[in-house]
Amino acid sequence: MANKYRGEITALLDGVPHTLCLTLGALAELESVFGSDDMLSLANRFGSGRISATDCTRIIGAGLRGAGHDIADEAVAKMRGENGAAGFVDIVGRLLSATF
Repeated sequence: MANKYRGEITALLDGVPHTLCLTLGALAELESVFGSDDMLSLANRFGSGRISATDCTRIIGAGLRGAGHDIADEAVAKMRGENGAAGFVDIVGRLLSATF
């Protein structure tokens, strides 16, 4: 079960509930992959309101790995979520809100 005080959320992926968390290491991973110099620029990028499918894959993957799942972004890209693409955007939004 997700602990909101630790920045965790629960998401249904491939019909299975998963805990996601953007730990400091997961945020560092995202800084690197998005070419951000710091967490503020990363937060500003995500706060723009625009997100690509690749962004979703990377953020959800980092959140899964931050919560202890050993999964590559390529595997995340093949997962199915509730409500299609809108469901993935919801997961990303909830995860970013829990983090920032």
